[in-house]
Amino acid sequence: MADWLAERRTEVAAERILDAADELFTRRDAATVGMNDIATAAGCSRATLYRYFENRDVLYTAYVHRETHRVFGAIGEQLVGLTDPDERLIAGMLAAVQRVRDTPALASWFASTHRPIGGDMAAQSEVIAALAQGFLATLGDTTGVEARARWVIRILVSLLLFPGRDAEEERTMLESFVVPVVRPEQPVRQPSRRAP
Repeated sequence: MADWLAERRTEVAAERILDAADELFTRRDAATVGMNDIATAAGCSRATLYRYFENRDVLYTAYVHRETHRVFGAIGEQLVGLTDPDERLIAGMLAAVQRVRDTPALASWFASTHRPIGGDMAAQSEVIAALAQGFLATLGDTTGVEARARWVIRILVSLLLFPGRDAEEERTMLESFVVPVVRPEQPVRQPSRRAP
């Protein structure tokens, strides 16, 4: 007789390991966290850890994909009711950057003290690419969406690694340099002037 709970136990164990990794990423740069650290934090042996994640890259990928889904879910909630495609693009990108910055475990992936592995993960992740493409499709134009999504991901990584002086400067950069490239069929907009 098959163990019908085996798959659920596997999911719970994997989540527990990813939660332990999350706690470590909150305290340390992600690039410095190794499999031994994660096994210890999760309260399991290395053999158990490797049963669920065959190596550090697989564990890192699973973690990034889980957190990417969470970030995109939160952004989606923030953008409900925002129908102007250009403003939706800018607001979505700014919300993504802010969410990563405000989440210590995610911010550690872009730490300047070690190799910022978050950029590597963002460039290679099929999940991040698919979610970015889906977001851009909500703006109304799916022409060349794959290339445009890669560009948006690069811009987000750039802002996380090299932030603007303040939120207004980042918004202005997105309005001036991203909207015309990502939504080229639209007339060039003048940057908004927001009251301080």
